[in-house]
Amino acid sequence: MVRFAEPERSDAALTELVQQAADVLEALDLPYRVVQMCTGDLSFTAAKKFDVEVWAPGCDEWLEVSSCSNFRDFQARRANIRYRPEAGARPAYCHTLNGSGLALPRTVIAIVENCQREDGAVVVPTVLRPYLGGLEVIGPAG
Repeated sequence: MVRFAEPERSDAALTELVQQAADVLEALDLPYRVVQMCTGDLSFTAAKKFDVEVWAPGCDEWLEVSSCSNFRDFQARRANIRYRPEAGARPAYCHTLNGSGLALPRTVIAIVENCQREDGAVVVPTVLRPYLGGLEVIGPAG
């Protein structure tokens, strides 16, 4: 996901990107956490970054499933991306943001590992059941 924002709204826009990823994990009823990355872990272009991680009990670790960054005006200056704050005003550089959707393989791993029963069957998260024809369990039923 790529987003352009007015400078005074870019921090709120970053929060919204992170929350959108978290909302999907909440709907799937998966344990997750949001980690703010330290300056040393940021790319040359990023000013602020959050990773969204989901718990995978099978490997006993948190797996990054989304990464959301605010580049402020760095990319806009390089690409000359500007907007007019109001009619007749001088053009100004916008802020650019990037947020990955959820990494599908890691999200599926988290669903399987967090929703697996002792008999090996996987309980389908409620939110996904309409897309699977109402299927509630994948695997042995008993």
